[in-house]
Amino acid sequence: MICDVCPRRCNIEEGKRGFCKARGNRGDRNVSLSYGKLTSIALDPIEKKPLARFHPGSRVLSVGSFGCNMDCPFCQNYSIASASEDDVRTRCLSPGELAGMAEELREEGNIGLAFTYNEPMIGYEYVRDASMEAKARGMKNVVVTNGCVLPHILDEVLPSVDAFNIDLKSFSEETYRMLGGDLSTVQNFIKKAAERSHVEITTLIVPGMNDREEEINALSGWLRSVDRSIPLHITRFFPRRKMSDRKPTDVDLLRRLCAAAEKNLDDVLIGNV
Repeated sequence: MICDVCPRRCNIEEGKRGFCKARGNRGDRNVSLSYGKLTSIALDPIEKKPLARFHPGSRVLSVGSFGCNMDCPFCQNYSIASASEDDVRTRCLSPGELAGMAEELREEGNIGLAFTYNEPMIGYEYVRDASMEAKARGMKNVVVTNGCVLPHILDEVLPSVDAFNIDLKSFSEETYRMLGGDLSTVQNFIKKAAERSHVEITTLIVPGMNDREEEINALSGWLRSVDRSIPLHITRFFPRRKMSDRKPTDVDLLRRLCAAAEKNLDDVLIGNV
């Protein structure tokens, strides 16, 4: 069975899992192995997603599961993103139960649900179903994603998602291949999401990987062609996972890259400093 969720198009044998560890072949059907299985639940400030221009000052019930279709050596959440259901403890909540929990937290400033922490779009069925339940209760939905899924998967969630923060990890096809992703797929995701929803972009500046001004010029120039008002978060890398030997991104470098991006975009923010 060929999985049609992301550009990897894993050929998954009966009873086995794909690269992401969250999709499997069961009876020659492509099924989500993470549906309703949550590893993380927290009521976060919306700015933590990060979303700077979407209901600022509010909070959002944020949930994550396990698995990811990319393999970033600097991943901050690798303990769940690189895990299978055998490696983590989960709490099972139906879409209705999760939306009900979100509704109960309105008095604490909660505006809805955020699907985040691991890669939520590889388990798009749960995102779709839970976000529809939340929307029916008059609440907002947020997805924090690498954007590396095929267009028909985005179509499944677009009607009920109000805001996306999308990682644009680099503007180099070679770098994306190294990370296990595909730049053109992410570009298409950004363009399509921006037509229907509020979108903000995050680029983590990793020393020696995507820290050249020329690359930020190209990235911000392309983003301008989509919509120059889209906020771009340029954020600081800290040593993590397979890059624990690297130094944090120099703050002066971040400021220079922000200044470069501001030549193309109206709203550039510096993060993790």
